[in-house]
This record gives sequence, structure tokens and C-alpha cells, in this order.
Amino acid sequence: MPLLAELRNNGVVKNTGDAPTTREPVPAPALASVPAALEEQHGTRHRVARSILDHGPSTAAELAVRLELTQAAVRRHLDALVAEGTVEARAQRVYGHRGRGRPAKVFALTDGGRDAFDQAYDELAVDAMRWIARMAGGGEQGEAAVAAFARARANAQAERYRARLEGSAPRDRARVLAEALSEDGYAATARSAPASTGEQLCQHHCPVAHAAERFPQLCEAETEVFSRLLGTHVQRLATIAHGDGVCTTFVPRADGPALTSETTAHATASASTAGRNPA
Repeated sequence: MPLLAELRNNGVVKNTGDAPTTREPVPAPALASVPAALEEQHGTRHRVARSILDHGPSTAAELAVRLELTQAAVRRHLDALVAEGTVEARAQRVYGHRGRGRPAKVFALTDGGRDAFDQAYDELAVDAMRWIARMAGGGEQGEAAVAAFARARANAQAERYRARLEGSAPRDRARVLAEALSEDGYAATARSAPASTGEQLCQHHCPVAHAAERFPQLCEAETEVFSRLLGTHVQRLATIAHGDGVCTTFVPRADGPALTSETTAHATASASTAGRNPA
């Protein structure tokens, strides 16, 4: 019987000859052990995946020895990991003379399975920008160099969105931009702002939040790009990088005042404070 089916079977059938079948409730301690059993299974499954990460593609026999489990138990966990896309089975490479029989099957992490473990991408990004600032001479020159890098990165991202936004009506652009951002992992939405003065572009996830916490130029460049793509000034109200739950950008409604030198200056001023919470 599958594990979940067993866990759902929380009663005991009792037959006594021709007497009607009755079900007696399982004592509370037995029910209390169900979450613990699930947690233990999850923990062991994580240990199997971690062992593959640490030692490379492995056979069930190798995993059983390393983790001091039976091969049958390891195979059950491997089946579950394969089903969820964390691990994939491969034919083991044989170097030199190959004996009789089929090669042993090894299990390796998929790209998704590897991403589930801690990565050093944030640290790498921060180190790279620190290096840029240092090579530019530090101080204001260093900050300007980081800002130039942030703008180049944001401009490259904007080029992928430009065609989609240019083909949409002004009133739809915030929504279209949110859809494009979501495809890049930002989990973005567009919704009406209070008093119907415009819209709020909300990014519920930021892939570069840890780097942006140290280098707000990333948020500033992104806000400048939003302003150009949407054809209006925008104002950053909150950022994940500075402790808010959501990155929120205010976008004036499409039928608002046209861009003028005054509103352009406002857009520039808004972008200059992007990534910093309003006082």
C-alpha cells in the first residue's frame, strides 16, 4: 500500500465472526507520529540528494553504503526524487574494459535539483561589482562605474521587452511589462493604485535582491528602464532589497498628462531615489 494511503488509513478494522465490521480509532499518539514520519522521510530524501551533490553521480549501492541505509530504502527515495525532477537516472560510464552484463545505473542531480541547494551567485555578483568599483578608482568614480554596469544590464533586459510593449496600447503597458518580468522570474503583477491615479507595478520576487541591497544602482537603473518602456515618469515606492515585502513602482495612468520637460525631470528625480524607501 502506498505511504500516503497507509497514512490516510487511520482506523483499525475489527472482524469477530459474523458480527458487523467495526472501526476503532487509532490512539492519539499514533496519529501524532504521522507528521514525524513524513518529516523523517523528507530528511532522508534530502540526505540522498545531498550525497549525490557532494560525491557526484552515484549508484544505489554506493548511496546505501555512504548513508548506512538498505539499498531497498535508497531506491524508494531515488524513485521519489526522480518523480519530482530532482534526480535523473543515467547509464554508468565505463572506462577501460567492460565486463559482461548491463552497466550499473547511476543517479545524478538535474539542473533543478542542483538549484535547490545553496548557490554562491549573490556573492559572486557582489564581488564582481566591488571589483568594478575598485578598478575604477573607488569613491565617486567607483560608484559611477557600477552605475554604468547596472544601466548596461538593465538596457539589455529592456531590449527583450521593447517590442512587446511597443505593440500594446499605453493603458496595457504596465500589465504587459509585468508579464514580461514574470517570465524572467520577478513574479510581477500590475494593479490599480489607490484613488485610481494610476497603477502599481509589483514585483513579488527579485532575483538580485541581495546584490541590490549593497548596490542600489541596480534598482535605479531598473526604474529608469521602466520609465522609458512605459513612456512616462515612474516612482519607486518600495523594494525587497531594502526590507519591503514587494518591489512597488507607481505608474501614472495612461490618460494622465503627456510627458514634458517638467515630467521628464520628475522621472529623472524619481529614478535617482529608486531602491531607497521614501522618508
